[in-house]
Amino acid sequence: MYDVKIWGIRKRPDRAAAYQLRWRAGAQPFSKSYKIKARADGRRAELLTALRNRERFDTDSGLPESEVRALESPTWFAHARAYAEMKWPAASAKHRASIADALATVTSKLVKDSRGAPAPEALRAALYAWSFRFVRGDDGVLRCRLDVETPPADIMAALDWIERKSVDIADLSTPSVVRSALNALKLKMDGTPAAENTVRRKLPVFRNCLRYAVERELLTKLPLGQVDWSPPGTDDEIDFRFVPGPRLAEDLIDTAGRQGKRGQHLKAFYGCLYYAANRPGEATGLRENDFVLPEEGWGEVILSTSTPRVGSGWTDTGESFDTRGLKKRARKATRSVPIPPVLVHLVREHIKQFGTAEDGRLFRAVQGGHLLSKEYGEIWQAARREVLTEAEVGSPLADVPYSLRHAGVSLWLDSGVPPAEVARRAGHSIAVLFRFYAKAIQGNQDHSNRQIERSLDAADRTQREG
Repeated sequence: MYDVKIWGIRKRPDRAAAYQLRWRAGAQPFSKSYKIKARADGRRAELLTALRNRERFDTDSGLPESEVRALESPTWFAHARAYAEMKWPAASAKHRASIADALATVTSKLVKDSRGAPAPEALRAALYAWSFRFVRGDDGVLRCRLDVETPPADIMAALDWIERKSVDIADLSTPSVVRSALNALKLKMDGTPAAENTVRRKLPVFRNCLRYAVERELLTKLPLGQVDWSPPGTDDEIDFRFVPGPRLAEDLIDTAGRQGKRGQHLKAFYGCLYYAANRPGEATGLRENDFVLPEEGWGEVILSTSTPRVGSGWTDTGESFDTRGLKKRARKATRSVPIPPVLVHLVREHIKQFGTAEDGRLFRAVQGGHLLSKEYGEIWQAARREVLTEAEVGSPLADVPYSLRHAGVSLWLDSGVPPAEVARRAGHSIAVLFRFYAKAIQGNQDHSNRQIERSLDAADRTQREG
């Protein structure tokens, strides 16, 4: 209702609350009395501001729309749970855990006060593992874990506290409240600064949760623009001082293959990370029929799935691995990567020596299940200690198996493979490739420039001689 009239303050000396504010919304009159004139004037100014801002007034309560919304506002905690539940069905297990992590961080700080607060560890567990985690009941309906299982007493106490202390979602229109949540993203539980990439991973979750509040008409606009705050800068570019070159990469893979039977079993796995630049989650799910393995020459591996380990609480199957499509790709998308003869040989020898699992997987854990990062990480560290100097072992040089993927992509770039083709084989976008491998691409461009310059010089000489 836009038909609103607000009158001046009327004084009634015979009343305890002598100063009366009167207004109408449509044909419906409203009034409120105050003992102090300044308060009556202040309230009148609020109503006039709402009227000037073209807010509608509710004819039942006489209040501006923003105030009605605030009175009906759920808490941030309730809204965050609704957001997590909305995202759950379509999100990967890893993304579900990431959403819960970010929401737990900000929700613990979006409170009215800290009186009677539970231990930070209990509150963190209550939010991360119970409030923002969902399971399907016996009837197949998705429900919050709290509604299906009974949590321990300390978790119940923490949940009772956050339900009582959580700010209303309408309070997120106040810049200082938003800032408290943003500042929480920059810190770990012990109060020390969080890693830059951690902040940048959590920030989009908070932003999208606020967008969902706008979508639900709980907020009129996204409030982040009202706060002068920016995430810490990051340097995504790979430090090539610690990426192994071809000779070192091959030496590490060979040495890993000599670390007992487990090392022999994992040699072809490390080869896939280097020669085909597979992500570990992609390589762990590879099957024999994913490969083309000719007797001679180059072969091919066709990637279609990734099986990152995230914990059984976040997957639909209850297993600790989540089988998903390729990263940043449609669920049924595939990626074909040519593989050199050395990797063809490694895979053929692996199949000959170890066979495959019942489902065709090449690489598996000691007990036959999915390959664990702990297993291939331990073998890798043993190889590093044998190959590298003591100083190098203490440095980030080839510090994790994922370094082999960086080394493989770098090898392609150094060999003159066009960046677009490198990005395709690695499963990157062009933008990501240029962000992470800028120095390697620049070196490749310098090589190309010299080739072009030689061609121009040759053409110029031919023209002069002619």
